[in-house]
Amino acid sequence: MPGAAQPSGRRSRYTAMSRPEGTSGGQAAFAWIVHAFTASSAIFALLALGAIGQGDFRLALLWLLAALAVDGVDGSLARWAQVKRHAPNVDGETLDLIVDYLTYVFVPTVFIWRAGLVPENLAFPLAALIQLCALYSFVRRDLKSEDNYFRGFPGLWNIVAVYLWVTGVSPEAGAVVIVLLGIASFAPVYFVHPFRVREWGVWLPLLSVAWALATVALLWPGWGEGARAALFAASAAFAFVLIALGLVRTVRGPRPSA
Repeated sequence: MPGAAQPSGRRSRYTAMSRPEGTSGGQAAFAWIVHAFTASSAIFALLALGAIGQGDFRLALLWLLAALAVDGVDGSLARWAQVKRHAPNVDGETLDLIVDYLTYVFVPTVFIWRAGLVPENLAFPLAALIQLCALYSFVRRDLKSEDNYFRGFPGLWNIVAVYLWVTGVSPEAGAVVIVLLGIASFAPVYFVHPFRVREWGVWLPLLSVAWALATVALLWPGWGEGARAALFAASAAFAFVLIALGLVRTVRGPRPSA
């Protein structure tokens, strides 16, 4: 009966919002702030969609890169804030997966379609391909190796959208890239996780931050042709090194220490 279920629902809501035993008010508040910070990527996804609808593709990519920046640090913040202990009724991993799918896959797919980066007659099949391949990456239990490399292409379609748009390649070339990366989602190749792989020490996160800065600067308006070419060269070079590290892991295998 609906009336009989109401007290239980009120108790359930009170329990969800109550402070765990042994957690101070400040610790609980900080844990919730970290969850809200992760959730802010969903707002960036909405802003990116709005920019796509207005044809402002540069702004859309900047919003997607803002979400990428959030994803780069929220995991470390969550561990520091001990969110599992101080805000246990929120599943941070599920929250992270939801916003990642929005900002890494769904919105970039719309971008690739609406920005004309693939042939119009193939836009829907290629968009469907991106969705299905990314879903496989998101749900596979063995996505990360024991030494924290990704198995297969990990659905970084936001980065693909950036480079397809910046380079101005033909729609046919864009279609080829998407098909190859879709196949790579299932291939026995490895891609580096810039903030979880430890074997390269502090150089890997520094390289990733340098890539992010060069790429955001590349998308910022107002540069001359020479400056834009230099920024693209820097962004592409950093990206090449990151991809190469994954290829090294693919050929070499895991280090014994891992």
